[in-house]
Amino acid sequence: MQAESVSPQLPAGDGPNVPAHVAFIMDGNGRWAQKQGLPRVAGHEFGVHCIQGVLETLGPLGVKFVTLYAFSTENWSRPQYEVNGIMDVFSEAIASQTKTLHEKNVRIVHVGRTENMSTHLRDGVAEAERLTSKNTGITLNVAFDYGGRAEILEAVRRIIKDGVDPDTIDEELFSRYLFTAHSPDPDLIIRTGGEQRISNFLLWQSAYAEMYHTPTLWPDLDAGELKQVLETFGTRRRRYGALNLEDRFPEEEPQTPGQNTDLNPSQSPEQ
Repeated sequence: MQAESVSPQLPAGDGPNVPAHVAFIMDGNGRWAQKQGLPRVAGHEFGVHCIQGVLETLGPLGVKFVTLYAFSTENWSRPQYEVNGIMDVFSEAIASQTKTLHEKNVRIVHVGRTENMSTHLRDGVAEAERLTSKNTGITLNVAFDYGGRAEILEAVRRIIKDGVDPDTIDEELFSRYLFTAHSPDPDLIIRTGGEQRISNFLLWQSAYAEMYHTPTLWPDLDAGELKQVLETFGTRRRRYGALNLEDRFPEEEPQTPGQNTDLNPSQSPEQ
């Protein structure tokens, strides 16, 4: 199911610099479980229960969209017992948490493929989206069976299928064909677990996202660290390839039309 698309949003120029969209690569569930002497699937179960805490922390701070990288297209290559366990965990989470999230005005949107899901899981996802579709609070994008390259290829296929004139294709049009068409691009991507990779996550959308990598495993990520990350983000000056006025050298300052830059300030053209 694809939600209504929105135009790309840039951070507001006034007020606190709060990211509108924070995305997470939720890494470290299995390692967390092993440290506790538990099977890896127990880490995924615990990781799911951390989601509401993340939303409760970010929502009051002004974040409007949260995207969670829950299961990638490459994760199918994990041992079958772990894949089966993750599917069970996701199914249980959809069944047990959707009502609570709905009561908290959270909108749930699935981002990714659905054809590889079981009928039961696919129906559960569709019902969660339907139930919360009119909610106006934070939007929770669940990237499940998602891959950035697969998303881009799917967008290209749909553009071709729709017979779009190649000369009309620009970044805005292309973005409308992505799974995340309903969301602005992420302002901040947080990866837990210590790895430094982007791992095929939001490849198109992350062009100008700020990146934060932490050794903290996903189940251990707490409100204190999240608030610290957002405070650091608030100090960043995002240029989008340009220069802010305060970053320019004096000789780069824009000149008024007709101004002679070779003149000494005390001289006039007639002197």
